[in-house]
Amino acid sequence: MKKALAAAMTTSPEQLRRSVTWDRGKELSAHAAVTVETDIAVYFADPHSPWQRGTNENTNGLLRQYFPKGTDLSRWTAEELEAVAVAVALNTRPRKILGWRTPAEALGEHLRSHQQASVATTP
Repeated sequence: MKKALAAAMTTSPEQLRRSVTWDRGKELSAHAAVTVETDIAVYFADPHSPWQRGTNENTNGLLRQYFPKGTDLSRWTAEELEAVAVAVALNTRPRKILGWRTPAEALGEHLRSHQQASVATTP
């Protein structure tokens, strides 16, 4: 799990690599090693505080449409999971919280606006 998380985190856009907030699951017990390897600060949500990880809770609910709660995802390879296109299905599904934009659209807009804001203009 540590290797997969570190690989995913280091390939994310730079603006998204400042910090990450995780749930308190045992699968994230190697958080210190991930921080050392990626130089990304790791924070944890307080116990019994789902509002601190709203995107995580919503995504878990959406994932349960494909995989019931308690499903051991480790029994499938990344390629097999990709074959069911869960990531694509979730990232291209409009969300009310995003003004009915998809997460992919919202992320793209955020990254574009951040790039434009960080570029100096000349008079």
